[in-house]
Amino acid sequence: MGSYSILLCFFIGLYAYQCCAIAADTNQTAQLFVDASETKGNKIPDTLFGIFFEEINHAGAGGLWAELVSNRVSISASLFLCMDKVLWNFICFLFLFLFICKGFEAGGQNTPSNIDPWSIIGDESSLIVSTDRSSCFDRNKIALRMEVLCDSKATNICPAGGVGIYNPGFWGMNIEQGKTYIVVLYIRSLESINVSVSLTSSNGFQMLAAANIIAADVSDWTKVEVPLEAKGTNHNSRLQITTARKGVVWFDQVSVMPLDTYKGHGFQNELFKMLADLKPGFIRFPGGCFVEGEWLRNAFRWKETIGPWEKRPGHFGDVWGYWTDDGLGYFEFLQLAEDLGASPIWVFNNGISHNDQVATSSVFPFLQEILDGIEFARGDPDSTWGSVRAAMGHPDPFDLRYVAIGNEDCGKKNYRGNFLKFYYAIRRAYPDIRIISNCDGSSKQLDHPTDLYDFHVYSGANSVFSLAHKFDRTSRNGPKAFVSEYAVTGKDAGTGSLLAALAEAGFLIGLERNSDVVEMASYAPLFVNVNDKRWNPDAIVFNSSQLYGTPSYWMQHFFTESNGAILLNSTLQANSSTSLIASAITWQNLEDGKNYLRIKVVNFGSSKVNLKISIDGLEPNSIESFGSTKTILTSSNLMDENSFKEPKKVVPVQSLLENPSEDMDVILDPHSFTSFDILRQSNILRIAGIDSVHKYSV
Repeated sequence: MGSYSILLCFFIGLYAYQCCAIAADTNQTAQLFVDASETKGNKIPDTLFGIFFEEINHAGAGGLWAELVSNRVSISASLFLCMDKVLWNFICFLFLFLFICKGFEAGGQNTPSNIDPWSIIGDESSLIVSTDRSSCFDRNKIALRMEVLCDSKATNICPAGGVGIYNPGFWGMNIEQGKTYIVVLYIRSLESINVSVSLTSSNGFQMLAAANIIAADVSDWTKVEVPLEAKGTNHNSRLQITTARKGVVWFDQVSVMPLDTYKGHGFQNELFKMLADLKPGFIRFPGGCFVEGEWLRNAFRWKETIGPWEKRPGHFGDVWGYWTDDGLGYFEFLQLAEDLGASPIWVFNNGISHNDQVATSSVFPFLQEILDGIEFARGDPDSTWGSVRAAMGHPDPFDLRYVAIGNEDCGKKNYRGNFLKFYYAIRRAYPDIRIISNCDGSSKQLDHPTDLYDFHVYSGANSVFSLAHKFDRTSRNGPKAFVSEYAVTGKDAGTGSLLAALAEAGFLIGLERNSDVVEMASYAPLFVNVNDKRWNPDAIVFNSSQLYGTPSYWMQHFFTESNGAILLNSTLQANSSTSLIASAITWQNLEDGKNYLRIKVVNFGSSKVNLKISIDGLEPNSIESFGSTKTILTSSNLMDENSFKEPKKVVPVQSLLENPSEDMDVILDPHSFTSFDILRQSNILRIAGIDSVHKYSV
């Protein structure tokens, strides 16, 4: 994710969509000819449609990664005003350095450290809370020191419930009745302790779960793990650590994780399902600009993100302005890809950030780090870095077959030289790995070798829809395209509009039709926590307890069967073809073995279209009379959006397709995306009584 793509495309799509793409097209008719002979078609890459995860908008920390304890402080809106201004960048950096804290660690290794968002329960007469460098973790030296001045018996009696600290989570912890939450913390004291750990409402009045930690000797740092079963539900809860015993207690590395994460791998179940439902062929990670950093000192470095979570130092993602403890690290991204059945695409830093870069002659340490990272993913369990992976519980290698050298770095002074160093070293060590360049090869031949090139587009709806034909003119020789970031942005997008989804659908049909030269494509950004929106729009919106997909998310469901399918030859003829685009594929439902011919059509115009579909190349009577469906994504207003209040206002609606045949006359609604799934002969028995109309459910 980066600014240059937006600047490049912004002026192209600045004019209002009302004057072009949605101009009235009255009495429009069209005919679509489909050659259903698979021998004349082309296999679509297994990886064509996938997802791109970047740590932006608290997508991971406070999102997909299920850790409930927030160790960050909210960043003020002034950060956005200073992003590209050197002086303000410096001021913002100082502000963030002084006031952000993670695991009592963020902001660096300095003390005293601000403990936000942790807050104090009590007052200055009852306790003193500070930080020092007494932690047992070499890379996380900052610990919290709590000196309790009151007691349960003395003259200075503690208030009911004791005194201590609390953490509100990421804008409130979602605690649900009957579920178990694992609290982990490290504790030390020179005296015996009686500490209460509890989950409560945001004001502390509602007790949801609690347990006491009683110990006679914790003079050395001691890890304590406490399971808490919630006796109630509150979507805006907090973690409390309290005591009514006088003395000094140190705390460090406090965690709260739900017991029921996906396969126990730490991913929040509902958000994971939203990804899995897209059936992604790949996942690109961990960025985006998050990989580069505003400065190299804040770039994502994979070695800092592996091993026990307590020992990970975390880092400040200065592009998007918040600290992450890197609980969602390199290993977890590889695990996520495996869990999704998607090919991992690792984007790594090649010695270049937004503001500084390493000379090619000095880039070897970065190069060695990446070679080590590939060995970590793919090496045998007895190799140097493969053994580290095995020790983390995954002895078998991960299936890493794609790497991207940098993000949006083409044109920067040292990119070409650095790229070549990485390219040849990786090619020698891992000849099967496919390497992705940041430089766009869609319009001209590249001046360096690569397997794929990256193409990003953020623009208005008209521009994105018109780019459906971008790759029609691309050379069929040379490296293939990876459209790793696309989205409609600006006023056309709203916060996730139908208009944006329709334009993107047209663009994706164009990519599908050109899948001989386009190997992969992914929407960006994927996630947004509504409490920290750094980019607009996004595919999946959530807070602590709610989530929904934007129309752009649901649009992608029309392509979930495209990976590995057969693209059929098809020709569209219309009296106004500028607002129509179509494609046809054959695919098999792996669950029941049924075979389908899917025709997808975007009507980007404002009038209904009478479409005549003519299918040639099928065996006689090969279309089943029952079981074909029609799915439509549309709404009464182009700028309609989904929301927490109306999460399914704009979603695909499916119904039975009546009288499917080789020749059909159908009506395309204005401003709609329609898919026809025509069931072909199979030996599966028909099942009567299915609902004639239903909606996809979130």
